[in-house]
Amino acid sequence: MSLAATSATRWQWKQPSVIPGFGLTFGFAIFYLSLIVLIPLAGVGWRSASLGWAEFWRLALDPRLLAALRTSFWTSFVAAAINAVFGVLVAWVLVRYNFPGRRIVDAAVDLPFALPTAVAGIALTAIYAPNGMLGSFFQPYGIRIAYSPIGIVIALVFISLPFMVRTVQPVMEEISREVEEAAATLGASRFQTVFRVILPGLTPAILTGFALAFGRAVGEYGSVIFIAGNIPYVSEIAPLLIYIRLEEFNYPAATAIGAIMLILAFIVLLTINLIQAWSRRRFGYGI
Repeated sequence: MSLAATSATRWQWKQPSVIPGFGLTFGFAIFYLSLIVLIPLAGVGWRSASLGWAEFWRLALDPRLLAALRTSFWTSFVAAAINAVFGVLVAWVLVRYNFPGRRIVDAAVDLPFALPTAVAGIALTAIYAPNGMLGSFFQPYGIRIAYSPIGIVIALVFISLPFMVRTVQPVMEEISREVEEAAATLGASRFQTVFRVILPGLTPAILTGFALAFGRAVGEYGSVIFIAGNIPYVSEIAPLLIYIRLEEFNYPAATAIGAIMLILAFIVLLTINLIQAWSRRRFGYGI
């Protein structure tokens, strides 16, 4: 193959396909993405830019906003990390074991998708309130779950669990049991098989589930406002602060908060995606 032909193949921006219609489908995909995602996001950016840098930074550095952003992001990160552990365990049980009621458990994982978030928030508040079924056990020890950041984490774990399970589950189903048997034949212990054979192949999927769970948790509103208590500087989340500013007809402040959340969430998700890309190149999705 000549150098010119090699360069043409290397710089080809789309792979040849026997299925026609790339131009039409690509154009429709870009149009749909722009209409649903990019144009609304551009509107937030345009409205924020109209404030001017001085006004934008004044709103961005408001202590109450910084406290709300800190609460939203760290609770979302903790909830996603918890699901990265227990969501993988749930997926493992559903994939590797057959037991009575397995289909019911599998369907229950998707309940947070169908259940209105406000209903979930009310139910969690009733359970974890100081006089609730579970909260009453912690109250004598001075541990308050509802109306505190702990309650926020529990609500976010609940609503983001399906993202982790459903991301990891199909990848886990592709892992052959023969790989585990080969590792055992070569003298690997169960601990070594899990952490040195199985988990490396699941790492890209786990990172993808973590990113989805984190992104879902950062923007959650309905299930959190009931259990959080909404105490400024303690358990107030950024989406609630946006709603408060809208009720005050303070649209510039609400727009600034939305733009800041958009920038921070994009940076975090971009970082996770870069790590995921590196992990995919190193380990791959399969084993």
